[in-house]
Amino acid sequence: MHLHSRYTIYLLLVITINRGILSAQKIVANYDEEKVPAYTLPDPLSPGGKNITSKSDWESHGRGTTLGFFYDHVYGKIPKDFQPKMNWKIEHEDPAALGGIAIRRQYLVTFENKIKARLLVYIPRDARGPVPGFLGLNFRGNQLVEADPAIIMEKGYVIGGKNYVKNNRSLESSRGTGAERWPAKLIVSRGYALATACCSNFDPDFHDGFKNGLHALDQKPRNEKSWGTITAWSYGMSRMLDLLTEIKEIDGSRISTIGHSRLGKTALWAAATDPRFAMAISNNSGCGGAALSKRAYGETVQRINGNFPHWFNDTFKKYNKNEAALPIDQHQLIALVAPRPIYVASATQDQWADPTGEFLALKHAVPVYELFQETPFGATTSQPKPGKSAGNLMRYHTREGKHNITPEDWKHYLNFADHWLAKP
Repeated sequence: MHLHSRYTIYLLLVITINRGILSAQKIVANYDEEKVPAYTLPDPLSPGGKNITSKSDWESHGRGTTLGFFYDHVYGKIPKDFQPKMNWKIEHEDPAALGGIAIRRQYLVTFENKIKARLLVYIPRDARGPVPGFLGLNFRGNQLVEADPAIIMEKGYVIGGKNYVKNNRSLESSRGTGAERWPAKLIVSRGYALATACCSNFDPDFHDGFKNGLHALDQKPRNEKSWGTITAWSYGMSRMLDLLTEIKEIDGSRISTIGHSRLGKTALWAAATDPRFAMAISNNSGCGGAALSKRAYGETVQRINGNFPHWFNDTFKKYNKNEAALPIDQHQLIALVAPRPIYVASATQDQWADPTGEFLALKHAVPVYELFQETPFGATTSQPKPGKSAGNLMRYHTREGKHNITPEDWKHYLNFADHWLAKP
């Protein structure tokens, strides 16, 4: 055997052994508060080193500077000239859905006649004038909301789910399986519209080098600050808001984002980047969402970048096991929603999403909100007990149970909306 061949075999053996060692070294998540590293949060009132002392300071400097940090270090930014032509049409309408209380419309939306998305909309049938509403993305298709066969089935790629998804395609058995997450009848009966679209319509949730979804329409060369999937989804939400503002029965100036888990991250980022959204709701959004990254508790920056390398920009990967070097943290993302109402919620058994870190992020965003309102978080100083909510313009609750969004959560959100969103 030639020396070169032996050396090649040796290298392959070393690589194989090292890979085996690395795979055996499982990263163990920290769920112990005593093991949370010491950390210092950036002052949300001193972005870029300039002190913010007034509303005008925040609006002229603070907000834009903070937003720039998130563009550069976490989510990436869509090029200004990325403006694909969008068209829509009504594919189906039911004037007496949900037992007769709602108008249900299904819109087909296209971007450059290449990318297709479907927006499912419920509108209170007997409303007196344009109504406020909620807009959120779903994981596996609009047919999850109701078992009604008239809802157009999602045929494209979807995020996996047991029993009713096969090879990342939703099965007929998926109809109505998300009804608890999307309690349309409850929402409409309270006087609100509900709109949802499948997130994968805008960007399928797998990493192929950004050659699919809306990224396929961006011809700019990519770099370490280029936009990822979370930004693609949030862009999709903004475009769906464009549509909602054209629906005469809906008040497009009173639409709240809402999202669970990775789509909770999306809901926050959409509200941060698009001030037209009147309110934001984050449900169990965790790392890259409402939870403080520097706590390195539960899901960490390293874990999220390893499992989902396409969600954020490549700069964010520099902070794997290096959260202390982050020039921003998620309390500043929440601050970007100011002065609009914001709600953050956690679940007791969802330690992966770090409920304490979510609460603390909301709490540390208070100084920016105080520029606009004297007591945005009320007298809240510690996490409320499960089942209880606390706060004012900024609100928080923890629900007993697992990583999920439930009718119990929605009741909190609807009560919050009654106060902040219901009136023009």
